[in-house]
Amino acid sequence: MQQIMDRREVAGVAAAELPKTLITMTPLPPSSKIVLEILGTQGAMTHKDIVEKSHFRPRTVRYALKKLKENNLLVAKMNLHDMRQIIYQYRMSSLQENGLADS
Repeated sequence: MQQIMDRREVAGVAAAELPKTLITMTPLPPSSKIVLEILGTQGAMTHKDIVEKSHFRPRTVRYALKKLKENNLLVAKMNLHDMRQIIYQYRMSSLQENGLADS
């Protein structure tokens, strides 16, 4: 647990900014929880941006993104400026932007 807290501090993410249920979800690995927190607080990012913010290895971020996709917590969009890149976004953020989330 100490390692998770250290990673949050390094990434500059406050755990209080996301719902407690997302932080305490057990089926997700710790790396996925941290990536979800980063996407939830700092908005949509590419894989490279997530690696820089989280200080995880690229393979760890790929695994975390895979687990988030499996749990339908992530939206993956093509980057219109560079079609080789994918932009990842926390699903609740995208719903709020479109006005579809419950208020």
